[in-house]
Amino acid sequence: MATINDVCKAAGVSKATVSRVLNGNGQVKESTRQAVLATMQQLGYQPNTLAQALATNTSHAIGLSLPHFQSSYFGSVLHHAEQGAHQAGKKLLVVNGKNSAQGEREALLTLANQRCDTIMIYSRHLTENELSQWQQTHAIPLVVLNRRFSTSTIASFGLDQTQLATLAMQHLLTLGHRAIACLTSPLNSETGQLRFAAYQQQLAQSHIEPKPDLIVEGDNSLNSGYHATQQLLTRGVHFSAIFACNDDMAIGAIRALHELGLHVPRDIAVVGIDNEPAAAYGIPSLSTVALPIIELTQAATQCAVMLANKQPVTSLHHTYLGQLIVRESSMSA
Repeated sequence: MATINDVCKAAGVSKATVSRVLNGNGQVKESTRQAVLATMQQLGYQPNTLAQALATNTSHAIGLSLPHFQSSYFGSVLHHAEQGAHQAGKKLLVVNGKNSAQGEREALLTLANQRCDTIMIYSRHLTENELSQWQQTHAIPLVVLNRRFSTSTIASFGLDQTQLATLAMQHLLTLGHRAIACLTSPLNSETGQLRFAAYQQQLAQSHIEPKPDLIVEGDNSLNSGYHATQQLLTRGVHFSAIFACNDDMAIGAIRALHELGLHVPRDIAVVGIDNEPAAAYGIPSLSTVALPIIELTQAATQCAVMLANKQPVTSLHHTYLGQLIVRESSMSA
């Protein structure tokens, strides 16, 4: 295996010059830098990135923890985070947070052990207090996606979950629906709790008594939307619309309704949240609330890069709103 000394000898430069090329600092002529990089590739030299990080106190890496990798939604987050990191000359290290509090803790520790300069985490389960304590203990700046913090020193880029669910519910109520079923996101998450609370609030403001039989907790998957809708229909309680707290559950619900001979939207209207790419192409196309996830991810990544470079960040907390997209799956009652 080639060593740094082999690179120095073959390229005809000093060890200090090779180190400056590897670390991206100091004055090195472009022709020399290209010659060193070409020599490294020719010899198959692989620098010890952990040793570099220890020596320079920077890894030029940003960590990213996502709940899972199974949806186009998180694919979009990953794509735009990697794009932003690459443009800033940073590596992006990605870990699965396993959609649980323990998984998020393990992801943070894994990324910390990789000497990441900053860690972005799409957190659903860890409290603001725990994240603040973690940042203080490990001295690694955190950038939280999907949550709105107000008092901590953690940078946060959150969606206004109440506004998202309110848009969906007001759309159904304006159309005349009063018996509205709800497929909730997991209620052990802040997102699930806030969206469900908005559903309840909109019913109360419209003087509609909530019915427990019209509520089923899901897990945000197509399968859970499908089975939750089957469960609703077996209860024998009338409803004219379904508010699904994400698009995957809404799409699963439409499939279940179709199999039982119910027409969407003539018999039952369906509205989701997310504006997944598939939402526009189903039959019927899905009415939903679009999220500015690209804008949010780009801004969060830019913040992470600034923190990694130890640059001042003037504003730590940011809130993003959704936009109602009306398609074929909803109509007047």
